[in-house]
Amino acid sequence: MALPPKVYTWLCGLFASLGSIIFGYDLGVIAGVTPASDFQRVMGPKWANDNLQGLVVSILVLGCFFGMIPVAYAADLLGRRVTIQIGAGIYILGGALQTGAQNMSMMLAGRFFAGFGIGIMSDLAPLYQAEIAHPSIRGRLTTLQQFMLGIGAFVASWITFGCSAGLSGHPAEWRLPLGIQIIPALPLISFMLLLPESPRWLAEKGRMDEAQATLARLHAHGDINDPFVVAQMKDIQADISKSKEIGEASWSELFTVKSNFRRLSLGYILQFSVQMTGVSAIQYYSTTIFKTMGFTSTRILLFQSINSIIALIGEAACVIWIDATGRRIPMIVGNWVSGLSFVVGAILMARWPGTVNNTWVFNFFFSACIGPLSWAYPAEIYSTRTRAKATAITSSGSWISNFFIAQVTSPAFLHIGWKYYLVFAICGHTNALFIWAFYPETTGRRLEEMDALFENAPLFVPGTPYAKVGDHRAAERELRQACLQERSAPGTSRNARPTHTMRRRARGRPRRSSRGVQTI
Repeated sequence: MALPPKVYTWLCGLFASLGSIIFGYDLGVIAGVTPASDFQRVMGPKWANDNLQGLVVSILVLGCFFGMIPVAYAADLLGRRVTIQIGAGIYILGGALQTGAQNMSMMLAGRFFAGFGIGIMSDLAPLYQAEIAHPSIRGRLTTLQQFMLGIGAFVASWITFGCSAGLSGHPAEWRLPLGIQIIPALPLISFMLLLPESPRWLAEKGRMDEAQATLARLHAHGDINDPFVVAQMKDIQADISKSKEIGEASWSELFTVKSNFRRLSLGYILQFSVQMTGVSAIQYYSTTIFKTMGFTSTRILLFQSINSIIALIGEAACVIWIDATGRRIPMIVGNWVSGLSFVVGAILMARWPGTVNNTWVFNFFFSACIGPLSWAYPAEIYSTRTRAKATAITSSGSWISNFFIAQVTSPAFLHIGWKYYLVFAICGHTNALFIWAFYPETTGRRLEEMDALFENAPLFVPGTPYAKVGDHRAAERELRQACLQERSAPGTSRNARPTHTMRRRARGRPRRSSRGVQTI
C-alpha cells in the first residue's frame, strides 16, 4: 500500500537530514574524547596549550564556515542531492583523519575537513526539506534538522560514556567514538540519489516536466494531473517567470534589493544570535563546567547523556507542534527563558560555587524553541533563485559566532568564572526583544509568496497582522483550490506585481506605493 503523500515527503526530509546526525555527533563526541588520557598522550606536549585545546574544538565550525561559499555555487549548479553527497564525502575524509590521527596536526586537519562537509550538509538539508514540503508541514519538516542533530548528540554522549567506563586508558577510548561518526555518512552517499530532486531547482533549470513529475511523486502518488500538483506548478512557473525578467541571481542582489537585504539581515542575525544564547559553551565545555563542581569524568559523561535525552524531548515537541504554534512565539519564549536560566545560574554560582547546574532547563527550551527554528526560518524566507546563496551567508553567521564562543569560553571560565554567564543572560533577553520587534510570522505561507510578505510587512511588526500566527493549512487549501493570488496581508489577497516592478527592485531602487511613500 502506498504511503500517504505527506508521510512520504516527511520520510524524504528525514533521510536527507542524516547529515544533521553527523553534526550532532561531532558536537557531542569531542567533549568526551578530549579528556581521555591516551588522546592527550597522542596529541603530545602541545595539548597543555589552552589555545590549542580551544582550536581542536572550534576548528570544526571554522571548516563549516569555509564550506559556505562553495555550497551556494554547487547547490545551484549540480542540484541539492548531489551537493549533499559531496558534503558527505568530504566529511568521511575528515572523520578518517580524526580516527587515525597520530599527532595534533592530523587531528586539526580531520576536524577542519569534517567541518567543511558538515557545513555543506547542514546548510542544504533544511533548504531541500523546505523545497519539497507541503506548506502545512514545512515547519515540521525543516525542524527535523535540529531533532536529528539531537539524536547525533544523544548517541555520542552514550558512546563516549560507555567507552570512558569500559575502555579507560586504551586508544579505543577515543578512536572508537571518532570512527563511529563515519557510519551515517555512508548510507547518505549511497541512497541520496534515490530521493527526488528539489522540484523548485528542476523548474529553475527549465526542466518543467521533471519538476511536475517530482511534485506528483511527492504530493499525489505520481498523478501529474492532480489539482494540487497543477496548482503548485503554476505557482512555481509564475515565480520563475518573474525571476527571468530580473535575470540570474547575483550575490550583490542580496544586498542591494531592500526586501532581500532585510531577509538576509534577519537570517544572519538569527543564526548568529543562536550561539550567543550559550549553547556552544555548554556543548563544548560541559566537561569543564561539571569539573568545577567536583564530579568525576565518568559521572560528567553520564550527566551529558541525560542532557541529550532532555534535548531530544524538546526537539520532538518542536517538530510536532511548530506548524500550529508558528515561528515567532517559540523563538521569543525560548530566548527569554534561556536568558533567565543564565541569570539564575549566575546568581547561584556566585553565592554557592560548584553547587548549581542550570544546563538542563536551558537545554530543554533551547531544543524546543531556538535551535530548530534557527535553521527552519532562514530556509523558508527566500525565493528559489536566491535561496542557496542567501542561506550560505546566513549559515556563516552561526559558524562564526560558534567559532568565537568555542575559542573564548575556556579562558573565560578560567579567568572570570560565573561572570561569564552574564554574557548569555544578556544576549538571551536581547535576542527575544529583537525577534519580537522585527521578525514577521511565516507560518501558513507558500514559499512563492515570501517576496510579497517581506515587501509589504512593516519593519516593526508588533501590533500588525504580520505578527500573528495564521492558519498553517491556509496555503495548502489555496493551492488545492487553485487560488494562487499573493496575499498582501493575512486574510487578504492581491495580484502579483508586474515584471517591470521586479526589474526596478533588482536594480536596487525603492518601490513607491500609490500614496508616494517608499516601502520595503
